[in-house]
Amino acid sequence: MTKAEKLLWDRLKEKKLNGYKFRRQHPILRFIVDFYCHSENLVIELDGEVHNDEFQNQYDEERTKVLVESGLKVIRFKNEEVFDEIENVIEEIRNAIHAPNP
Repeated sequence: MTKAEKLLWDRLKEKKLNGYKFRRQHPILRFIVDFYCHSENLVIELDGEVHNDEFQNQYDEERTKVLVESGLKVIRFKNEEVFDEIENVIEEIRNAIHAPNP
């Protein structure tokens, strides 16, 4: 795991976030997602610098589209957001949990 993934995982593991169970590095379809909450069909992806590449960005968009078309909610955060604004990230995850499926 990256440092950002470790930091967020510390806040998600062991049902620390409102009792919701998250899995890390979870396989879904042909992808491995960073974090997944099965009960809420929620995927959380963290993006490091490699995701600034145009090719990677297009791949990420297509991947997100496939996951959403499969009935999942997908939210993405940049690593810097996790490092600098972890409480905002946690609040956005809480909001996504309570948002309706796409």
